[in-house]
Amino acid sequence: MTAVFFDRVVTDAARREGLYRGHIFVQSPTKHAAALVALAQGMVEEALAPHDAEHIHEHKGPEELAELLVKVKPAFIHHPECKRIIPALLQDLGCDPDETYFDVPRLRTAYPSGHLTSGIAYAFHAHRDTWYSAPMCQINWWLPVYPLESDNCMAFYPKYFDTPLPNNSEIYNYYRWNATSRASASQNVRQDTREQPKAQQTFEDADIRLLPPPGGIIIFSGAHLHATVANTSGAARYSIDFRTVHRGDAAASRGAANLDSRCTGTTMRDYLRCSDKSPLPNEIISQYDDGTEVQGGVLNYNLPKVAAQT
Repeated sequence: MTAVFFDRVVTDAARREGLYRGHIFVQSPTKHAAALVALAQGMVEEALAPHDAEHIHEHKGPEELAELLVKVKPAFIHHPECKRIIPALLQDLGCDPDETYFDVPRLRTAYPSGHLTSGIAYAFHAHRDTWYSAPMCQINWWLPVYPLESDNCMAFYPKYFDTPLPNNSEIYNYYRWNATSRASASQNVRQDTREQPKAQQTFEDADIRLLPPPGGIIIFSGAHLHATVANTSGAARYSIDFRTVHRGDAAASRGAANLDSRCTGTTMRDYLRCSDKSPLPNEIISQYDDGTEVQGGVLNYNLPKVAAQT
């Protein structure tokens, strides 16, 4: 059963163990989480000026808005301050910088229903990150940039952490997605035509919605079924997320149970060590290879400056 812990004082090892069992941890803003959010706020507000970021959809059509986001989102992802702030944020919360590896942060947007909800502002359907080639030891860190409401946040479906859900994750290969689908996000303005893993049957939609303040952090396993809530609030939602893996857990294949993920490829080449920004050792990455790494495609997340991201 999923438990939600608020500001739990716990070691990183104990927290990871709980995350792999389906628990969710919510942390109040730390100094460095606040700094990451401030960086995102400044970049978003500069890019969307003179309009208010949370109500930009009242002034810009989907195509115009997509043109603005296609610049600011990659700029945030590759901002050098992110690689400085995130390791410090993780250390704030007890992570060992020599054992903890992180990927680049994504700046996400969720506009009110009927506006820009595909492509660069994709409103994610219910999914597990592990349907998208994430390792079972992946931990997700999610931070709101502006205040949340219950109708513009993220939903978790805790029943399915230990219950398989029929899905078509076998269609997804990470290297092929990087090569052919990632950069085309900005072209999918009115409708997203890219094939993505989805549940293949209806499911019980009893959910948990958590509303930390800006800079608060929701920490959860990549194996949790979660989704973007249909935004009926009238205000745009902006959030930041990044992922981590622990080297020892990755080497020992510790993590959540794989109930139903059949995708191919792996995101393990994307992670950088907090202490020196080096990648995971090849001997660990090779444990997650499945042969598709030699079949072509792009092996890691390498975002062109003008490309969109999802």
